[in-house]
Amino acid sequence: VTSAASVEWTVVATEVEALQLEYSWIKEFDPRFNVKYRDDKSYPYIALSADPCPRIAFHRGSFDKGARYFGPFPKAQAVRESIHLLQRIFLLRTCENPVYQNRSRPCLLHQIGRCSAPCVGLISEADYAADVRLAEIFLKGRHSEVIEHLTDAMQSEAERLNYEKAAALRDQVRSLQNVLHRQYVESA
Repeated sequence: VTSAASVEWTVVATEVEALQLEYSWIKEFDPRFNVKYRDDKSYPYIALSADPCPRIAFHRGSFDKGARYFGPFPKAQAVRESIHLLQRIFLLRTCENPVYQNRSRPCLLHQIGRCSAPCVGLISEADYAADVRLAEIFLKGRHSEVIEHLTDAMQSEAERLNYEKAAALRDQVRSLQNVLHRQYVESA
């Protein structure tokens, strides 16, 4: 107590938020007396790698330089569900780099509509980067911005009479709206 310069209080809504805040502050401030998280386990994050065609992945532990991390999440299942959602909507790759670099034909995930197959050039790096950017905006919590962008793209594709692409964008918008509606109902 004699070593404390000041005491600050932060009010949070739930116990899970308190644990996440404690964990992130321990990582950020590296306090002298409280250096380990109480259960000595790290929270899971969603990681976007620093590759030219970034990989979305489940991550625990120390952060890699250049990669972007979103979280922490209270449960590993929440991270896995989020990755599956992002993979289904934005078609981001989840394969490891050795597999990605040595692939000669699209994987099974591409065949079932969960990857845009940047490994074999079925999508340009610029288009893939745009999908990653939208996923990143979505992970930052700016959901309406993503839906608005996809709706505008759908309208422009429909005006160009490219109805298949417009229908795919419509399905993306509907999937996002369904997920956001379900999350809101569950959180209420």
